[in-house]
Amino acid sequence: MSELIARDKAYVANTYNRFPVEIVSGKGSEVFDAAGKRYIDMGSGIGVTSFGISDDAWKQAVTAQLDRVQHMSNLYYTEPCVRLAELLCERTGMKKVFFGNSGAEANECAIKVARKYAAEKKGPEYSTIITLVNSFHGRTLTTLAATGQEHYHELFQPLTPGFVHAPAEDIEALEALVREHRVAGILLECVQGEGGVIALSKEYLQAVEAIAKREDILLMIDEVQTGNGRTGELYAYMNYGISPDVVTTAKGIGGGLPLGAALLGEKAEAVLGFGDHGSTFGGNPVACAGAVSILSRMDDAFLADVREKSRFVFDSLKNAEGVESVSGLGLMVGIKTKKPAAEVLKTCMENGVLCLTAKDKVRLLPALNIPMEILAEAVEIIKRACV
Repeated sequence: MSELIARDKAYVANTYNRFPVEIVSGKGSEVFDAAGKRYIDMGSGIGVTSFGISDDAWKQAVTAQLDRVQHMSNLYYTEPCVRLAELLCERTGMKKVFFGNSGAEANECAIKVARKYAAEKKGPEYSTIITLVNSFHGRTLTTLAATGQEHYHELFQPLTPGFVHAPAEDIEALEALVREHRVAGILLECVQGEGGVIALSKEYLQAVEAIAKREDILLMIDEVQTGNGRTGELYAYMNYGISPDVVTTAKGIGGGLPLGAALLGEKAEAVLGFGDHGSTFGGNPVACAGAVSILSRMDDAFLADVREKSRFVFDSLKNAEGVESVSGLGLMVGIKTKKPAAEVLKTCMENGVLCLTAKDKVRLLPALNIPMEILAEAVEIIKRACV
């Protein structure tokens, strides 16, 4: 292990503060390190492995496509790309899909769509994008500018101009920004993941939607972390009774392969024309074949099971010793602990559970199909670590 760490430090960019654990294998929600120690995975690669590690159906779909064609440029048609777009539109009511490789790329696409829509409808001066304080939308220069957390901005000035940030749950502040700026779009997360796993209220989101409709501003919902069953509905906005103009997603849709998507509703479906946008790897047939396998299994019964597991986690933790509060939605859980979150994380790891953090909270993003007995085992270990 020490030799691997030395090689990592020698050759890999120093952007990650890794834990001293080498994961070598796994199945479902159980993974094993180089010494053979078992861990329950409560992070799923930060919400990526929706059906756990080495899921059989996903693996079969991916390998079957590898035996056909692993990549083809977007100059030609491939069935998995078209089928995934069709499935996304059927399940959401959206009209068109643009595929990229990540959440940041999906959000970049949404921003371009909003600005082009506004330029054509109102004039090119309508370019401002409103996001929320404490939001996170990606690490490119433009999605960093969209992110409403100043510490992400400090080292990378100048960022892309044209972004302003409103405090969450303050509809008057958002109204003021709409009056003060020539606004093209509003981009927000229904649950602020990196910002501390904070779910927004239905009243606030519905009020934002009303403003967007009144002002003919595109409402864009970032579902990179919240989407693909994570909150107990296929997409988080479905919990709130709103109808976005653009939905962006990534992470869990690919099941472990890089894939991002911007779903365009009726207002936005015709904004992008030939040559306006593109991606070499977007719609890759292997990634899309895996995503079709993931999405096609997220039926009503599956989502009901996610909600049941969510209730178990929240009920088990909310009054537990050492826990101050529990936030989030579905299987996207933030735990405010009396101990420092890093200390709880370390104790969990020592006892065979891998968790995440978000701000000052312990964050849980388990595989959506985690067996209840394994979930209960992990929750007990987490509860003991909080004491």
